[in-house]
Amino acid sequence: MTRERAGALLVLLDPILAREREQIADLAAKGHLPAMYALRLHVEVGGLMAYGADIFDLYRRTAIYVDKILRGAKPADLPIEQATKFELVINLRTAKALGLTLSPSLLARADHVIE
Repeated sequence: MTRERAGALLVLLDPILAREREQIADLAAKGHLPAMYALRLHVEVGGLMAYGADIFDLYRRTAIYVDKILRGAKPADLPIEQATKFELVINLRTAKALGLTLSPSLLARADHVIE
């Protein structure tokens, strides 16, 4: 990415990329690349920002489905659901390390700001 002079990095939702989140955040920092992720887990280990479904809300909703199935509901009869709760998480330490100034309006829209 550095050799090709990438201006930024977008890390998509993927189990392998989630597992390697610390290494990805470190490489982005070493390459001075602002990076956006789908999971807040990346931001908690040094990524710049994440916007995506609230993973904990998804887990909670999954438990509701499991409960319905254990109580006798047929999985085929349950409706398909999509995520309804999303979150924007910003890491200010990473922004400062990259020399970025984030607008107050962006910070006000964030659900969580890591300082």
